[in-house]
Amino acid sequence: MKNLKGILLTLTGGIFWGLSGACGQFLFQYKEASANWLVPIRLALAGFLLLLILFFQRGKKVFDVWKTKRTSLQITAYGIFGMMLCQYTYFVTIQHSNAGIATVLQYLGPAIVLVMVCAGKRRLPSLVEVLALVLAITGTFFLATHGDLHTFVISGTALIWGLLAACTYAFYTLYSARLLGTFDSPLIIGWGMFIGGLTLMPLLKPWTRQVLLDTEALLALAGIIFLGSILSFTFYVTGVQLIGPSRAGMIASIEPVAATVLSVVWLGASFTSMDLLGFICIISTIFLLSLPSRKKE
Repeated sequence: MKNLKGILLTLTGGIFWGLSGACGQFLFQYKEASANWLVPIRLALAGFLLLLILFFQRGKKVFDVWKTKRTSLQITAYGIFGMMLCQYTYFVTIQHSNAGIATVLQYLGPAIVLVMVCAGKRRLPSLVEVLALVLAITGTFFLATHGDLHTFVISGTALIWGLLAACTYAFYTLYSARLLGTFDSPLIIGWGMFIGGLTLMPLLKPWTRQVLLDTEALLALAGIIFLGSILSFTFYVTGVQLIGPSRAGMIASIEPVAATVLSVVWLGASFTSMDLLGFICIISTIFLLSLPSRKKE
């Protein structure tokens, strides 16, 4: 029963993440929104609401991250260079392509983490890790060119932002490990979102941008904030506690699948067989890279 609950929570969290990307694409396609409008609002509101929930649960302990200069600097760096850049690059990629492609490109992040870890430890990757890297590169090649070296089928802008999203995802993953030894995920995520949103607000001035804020737009924004931010992270963290990080990481890779399906069914995006092959190559790296962790567990 415990395993089933963990699987369902993790699966739901991954689907909600995919839904968040599709809702962003909907706002960009039909409501004249942009990443410069959406990201600061999403981060600030979601972070504030998550911290408010934690405050009612824990009281003043929610401010423990600010007790020392070291943790204050770490949470600030995480909010700006981790959470903010990760979310901004991801939604800009959606703006220039679609939720499916953006999510899959961001899933190159674990492969980049692998390269950085191997370099930091001055070791060569294992055969499984080499295979994962080859699949990641091959998947990106299929997505970008459909197998033709002389043609780019997605814009160079989308590809560059997608690769930046993967890099910021890698930094976000590695840097958060420094804080997870002291604080739990909900607290770090809440402050990271809030700091990232507050940092972007004066830079991008979302209140000056014209958006068609009708009922549909507000529902999509609510989906991004409540389902794609608060509930998704809550479900995923709970799932990790119940079934472990390796299994949870593999199950959460439903995210790009959900984003792709929603892009096609809801928003009319089209994908070729070469796109799907690229998706499979990149997503399979998550399963391969989880194998060593599973042995350790």
